[in-house]
Amino acid sequence: MVKITAADVNQLRKTTGAGMMDCKNALVEAEGDFDKAIEILRKKGQKVAAKRADRDSSEGAAIAKVNDNNTEGVLISLNCETDFVAKNESFVTLAKELAELALQFDDKDAFLSANYNGITVQDKLTEQTGVIGEKIEIGGFSKLRAPFVGSYIHAGNKIATLVGLSAAVEGAAVAAKDVAMQAAAMNPVALNQEGVDQATIDKEIEIAKDQLRQEGKPEAMLDKIAQGKLNRFFKDNTLVNQDFIKDSKQSVAQYVKSVDASLEVTGFERVALG
Repeated sequence: MVKITAADVNQLRKTTGAGMMDCKNALVEAEGDFDKAIEILRKKGQKVAAKRADRDSSEGAAIAKVNDNNTEGVLISLNCETDFVAKNESFVTLAKELAELALQFDDKDAFLSANYNGITVQDKLTEQTGVIGEKIEIGGFSKLRAPFVGSYIHAGNKIATLVGLSAAVEGAAVAAKDVAMQAAAMNPVALNQEGVDQATIDKEIEIAKDQLRQEGKPEAMLDKIAQGKLNRFFKDNTLVNQDFIKDSKQSVAQYVKSVDASLEVTGFERVALG
């Protein structure tokens, strides 16, 4: 019988993140073959993943990463089932490492197929499902490119945002973070009113008309009043038109112009858990 040393177990544990006993049992089953032991742990993860496929994975860590020259950013959420796992330091570290890797890819499928320490990202998630005993998956994935990209991660890693600005002017870093905080807190539906889809506009107009009818307003006046309510919807729910949370006397667009007269918000991305 092959002797399994504590050093062997520890090495497998560092490689896979699995528990000490799981690593020891895998090495025993593999008769000391390190690669075979990894495969045994991975198969265990596949079995656990299959059993937990229908579980709700609404907890986790939302992470934002921006490249070194602030021209591109990525958001991902590494999802799990419980807040206990989401707060685990090794889980958050994995989320950050995966976000760093995700910067290299433009879509979620390519990212899941990417190499992470000798296995694909998807295989790593399956492995961690077996290690942790919960459904582990990538939830949100989005990219943003702009002349200047800033980010914000809300306390507890529950919300992460990216904001793009039109130029890398002096003060862009502070402005981008401020607007990214705004996007996290206020959850706008679009950058501006042009970005609101027609289905949402139609729905808001219909809701407004129904309310007005219940108030007894004449049918002939409904379109005009409903349009006013729609404009209010745009103000409250599009990022650049919202009141700036740090100074409600100005809009987000006006705040950005106060940093530099030529500066504009060009886009944003937001991922949230729960």
